[in-house]
Amino acid sequence: MSKSRSINGATKGQRHEESFKLEAVRLVTDEKYSFAAAAKAVGVTDQTLRAWHAKFAPKPEPCGDDASVEQLRSENQRLRRELRRAEMEREILKKATAYFARESQ
Repeated sequence: MSKSRSINGATKGQRHEESFKLEAVRLVTDEKYSFAAAAKAVGVTDQTLRAWHAKFAPKPEPCGDDASVEQLRSENQRLRRELRRAEMEREILKKATAYFARESQ
């Protein structure tokens, strides 16, 4: 049974070196590529690149006391997104905990 290959010839499910992942993330963070364009350029899926970005991308610095109103709005929006995601993850974990508690009885 042969493994399927991606556009750049890499085998699906292939493990990539951390340096490769960091370089792929750099395309998004520093070079301002879209996730789709960067993923296509390095031959991985958009989802894979987003996972690497979440793991390796530098976290934005919080606004200082001298931040503009626009910077504060942007940070507020980012923090609200992070909070929604954390709340959603917490709810999923609660449901999973309850499910596995029932299964073990």
